[in-house]
Amino acid sequence: MKPDQSVDVRIPPLGLPGTMTQPENARGLVVFAHGSGSSRLSPRNTAVARALNERGFATLLFDLLSPQEEHERSNVFNVGMLGERLVAAVDWLRGLDAAISSLPIGLFGASTGAAAALIAAAQLPDRIAAVVSRGGRPDLAGEALPNVRAPTLLIVGGADHEVIELNREALTWLGGLAALEIIPHATHLFPEPGAMDAVIEHAGWWFDRYLQTQPPVRAAS
Repeated sequence: MKPDQSVDVRIPPLGLPGTMTQPENARGLVVFAHGSGSSRLSPRNTAVARALNERGFATLLFDLLSPQEEHERSNVFNVGMLGERLVAAVDWLRGLDAAISSLPIGLFGASTGAAAALIAAAQLPDRIAAVVSRGGRPDLAGEALPNVRAPTLLIVGGADHEVIELNREALTWLGGLAALEIIPHATHLFPEPGAMDAVIEHAGWWFDRYLQTQPPVRAAS
């Protein structure tokens, strides 16, 4: 794959379609996990991905479900299965050329995809260097939360009151460094003027700081 190029890919073992973008001299790679009712073509996630590309990060957006699976509504809330799909994608990245396989990996999850990202991070503590959740449901990751060691940023809209409380509760259970950022007046999908710009700025700052070659190790208490 050449620098500054976007290519269509298929993630094994199910051949799930995705798009990978690699800027020149990429310093990290962010894998996206979309939420319920969305896909790799989510305009919000693609906007975040483009901004991360401009900051020097490669990105991978892919569908977590096959077209057949999307017809079964319960699948979009099966965060355990979605987490396994993310783990499979990270394993697949290991087999690519060194320009990709050597990059530190971050996860960006939205809605239920945030829970899937945290489940994957808990299973891959030596591979996942940072996690960002946008309007996520990290609480759905349940027992996986204490096993997440990657620095995790939870971003929530200030008007998304119920989700704020769910994120605050999840924050207390996360096993590593974690923070909650509330975007004033924003609702769940951040459609308000400037809301997604704020999400992009916070996510970019988090990955700038924590998406390093070696995931930070939690200090002993």
